Amino acid sequence: MRLSLFSLSPHRHCYTLFTPASSVPTITTTSLRFPRMDASFQRRKDKVVVIMGATGSGKSRLSLDLASLFFPFSELINSDKMQVYNGLDITTNKIPIHDRKGVPHHLLGDVSPSHGDFTPSDFRLRAGQIISDITSRNNLPIVVGGSNSFVHALLAERFDPELNVFDDGDAEISPELRYECCFLWVDISFNVLRDYLLKRVDDMLDSGMVEELAEFFDRDSPDLELDSATRTGLRKAIGVPEFDRFFKLYPPGCKDSLRTGAYQEAVRAIKDNTCQLAKRQIQKIHRLKAAGWDLRRIDATEAFRVLMTSGRNGGDRWSDVWGRDVLEPSVKIVRRFLME
Repeated sequence: MRLSLFSLSPHRHCYTLFTPASSVPTITTTSLRFPRMDASFQRRKDKVVVIMGATGSGKSRLSLDLASLFFPFSELINSDKMQVYNGLDITTNKIPIHDRKGVPHHLLGDVSPSHGDFTPSDFRLRAGQIISDITSRNNLPIVVGGSNSFVHALLAERFDPELNVFDDGDAEISPELRYECCFLWVDISFNVLRDYLLKRVDDMLDSGMVEELAEFFDRDSPDLELDSATRTGLRKAIGVPEFDRFFKLYPPGCKDSLRTGAYQEAVRAIKDNTCQLAKRQIQKIHRLKAAGWDLRRIDATEAFRVLMTSGRNGGDRWSDVWGRDVLEPSVKIVRRFLME
């Protein structure tokens, strides 16, 4: 993606953007200055940027673009409830280490699957400690992920660990937050998102997802016949229940003639469950917005439409549309937030 470059003063949050003449689009501001998060700032609520959206909406891409290109004093905190666990990196779609651009990541593969369920209460405690550490070093926490139950648990001033506010339609979602938050909601027209999610599953399969799941398969596990909702920890991840049923019938290496049909059924189930997950995530985001959370919607529909019609990497057209529709407005929103 063709973007502006910056120089960094080690003594203050001051970034000068250099705009290549051929770059389209670009941020037109030539100098960005951000207030230092000093002792007087710490007496107020800590500032936190929160990137939300359905699975597959480009949250990780946006967080890395912001942290590596414009706000390099940032550290990312994963809020995806499956990506917190170590293992199944392809199945849970973790961003590979070599693609993290040197940006610090927290709670991404940090929890052992033997821990069992890493609950919203666990996330509130651990992520809260991480935010305190990040801000104590005058850096900016960026929370990014699609698990809205984690986001709510972390940010709500009033949080009841015994109540799932999203499952209980009558439950009140507190509009009062523990932190001063800048919410970026990356949204995509569902028809476009659905097509992208179906393709992403195919790409994950091509990248070794089945082989990864075959290694993870445990024929002695007592939950092989259970669906995701009644499992615990990493065994809830989409792909695990679907292929557990497949491997139980056709263990790795089996050449049964019926194996192909069962495989295709497992893949269809993964695609359907992924799309259903996206719908639930969008519904939860609307509930948070209706409760008074100031979610700033960023429409990435055209960027993903271009991506789907421009080949695997999208090319220059994809980069330009992503920069114009997603990155540029996000940078402006975060910059204003930090200067307030």
